Amino acid sequence: MNRSLREYIYILLRGMGMGAADVVPGVSGGTIAFISGIYEELLNSIKSINLTALQKLFKEGIGAFWKHINGNFLVALFAGIFISVVTLAQIIGKLLLTHPVLVWSFFFGLIVASAIFVAKKIKKWNAPTIIAAIVGTAVAYIITVITPAETTEAWWFVFLSGALAICAMILPGISGSFILLLLGKYQFVLAAVNEVKVNVLLLLAFGAAIGLLSFSNLLSWLLKKYHNFTIALLAGFMVGSLNKIWPWKITIETYLDSHGEPQPLIEKNVFPFVYEQQTGFESQFIFALVLAIIGFVIIWQVEKIASKNPNKV
Repeated sequence: MNRSLREYIYILLRGMGMGAADVVPGVSGGTIAFISGIYEELLNSIKSINLTALQKLFKEGIGAFWKHINGNFLVALFAGIFISVVTLAQIIGKLLLTHPVLVWSFFFGLIVASAIFVAKKIKKWNAPTIIAAIVGTAVAYIITVITPAETTEAWWFVFLSGALAICAMILPGISGSFILLLLGKYQFVLAAVNEVKVNVLLLLAFGAAIGLLSFSNLLSWLLKKYHNFTIALLAGFMVGSLNKIWPWKITIETYLDSHGEPQPLIEKNVFPFVYEQQTGFESQFIFALVLAIIGFVIIWQVEKIASKNPNKV
């Protein structure tokens, strides 16, 4: 696909949006990819990295290979993700520590609007699509309430953790970092990154590569063969994930991060007035509501722009 420099800049910006979402536990970059209109192209580009691509590389050269995998698109998108993660990780992390209710409120509004937008893509509602939406909601909700487990550090489980986490990152509504937390590998991976444990990082990377290639093929096939069913399932994932993003939470149990600081492990959602009573902090309800509305409106505007011109989001 031939694109102008301006169009690749727009793809870079979409990647930055995905990276910003991936930084926040419980928010998926896949959600941003979907609402910005590049989800199916992303899946198709990733799944094109296969044996056919290797054959083109050796027989026809790097140009044919690069065109086959939509290389310019992938480089622009992943460059945006990288830039965003590197520049926004600390900022968003600090905001989550200092203003958690306001930050989560903003993302709550984003996800509510995203779920509505995705559901609008369903061309025909019938029994299978309704069931898919309910199943997606239930699965995502259950994932958000499962107590994180203590798991083995064997090579095969580290590989599996990388594969599952990367799958979650391209699945709207479910966060890869949260999957690692559920698998009992969030601290383990953070420590591996901070201490540059090459063997662990290579296992994770290999698992992520295999998981990404296989899962992108599955999702692409489902979207082609069972479009309405798959979209309903994805919309359900977003609705179910709202349980994780609810702004007012009370911490039940904590864990120590790689810096030895306590972090929430098990949390309970409560109403704003209960939050004030049990924590002693203000619920900031009005400000939270305003930010949720802003988040909702942003997604609604992005959807309008994307529907008019998919290259200018």
